Amino acid sequence: MKTVMNRREAIRRVALLMGGVVSAPAILGVLNGCSAEPDADAGAEWKPAFLTPEQAALVAEVAEIMIPRTDTPGARDVGIAAFIDTMLKDAYPEDGQQRFVAGLADFEAHALREHGHAFLALEPGQRAAMVRKVHDPAAEAERQSTLPRNERRRPFILTMKELTMLGYFTSEPGATQVLQYRPVPGAYHACVPLQQAGNGKTWATETSYRF
Repeated sequence: MKTVMNRREAIRRVALLMGGVVSAPAILGVLNGCSAEPDADAGAEWKPAFLTPEQAALVAEVAEIMIPRTDTPGARDVGIAAFIDTMLKDAYPEDGQQRFVAGLADFEAHALREHGHAFLALEPGQRAAMVRKVHDPAAEAERQSTLPRNERRRPFILTMKELTMLGYFTSEPGATQVLQYRPVPGAYHACVPLQQAGNGKTWATETSYRF
């Protein structure tokens, strides 16, 4: 039986990067077809359906800090804000939606307390440092948690990380330019035998993944 790089494999890989688990709404959203599209959150015609435009802009910037553009596309290039907006609207229950929005508001409030400015008004170095400052303690707390995984309430920054990675690694650029994938003449295909993969890439070892 061939091992294929499909949506289930992407979920498994992201679970490894997240310490062993991906939340149920995220899994269902991806398996039901939610995917990021290149430049979806950069185009003038795209408007968020769940988030406000201001919230979507903040989400897009945090995602780009997590997976910045280098010699491969970044989170903004593959439309992560649009992916997260769709996932929240179509795959997350109301309490999950509310936790994400409340966490986003707390994140913005943190920037105001620490720097006296909104997050997007900060210098690029300050924005990256703040994401790291919020992310690292949350990741460590999750690693040390003794609660059963299905009883944990993942904080906003880790939900952002989870959705950013899922959207990125199930997108066409993420699969064809970052992961192990060698295109056979023809169009992009979502399920590719790993034995046929190449391109000198491996999961989360040669990507621009920052967190």
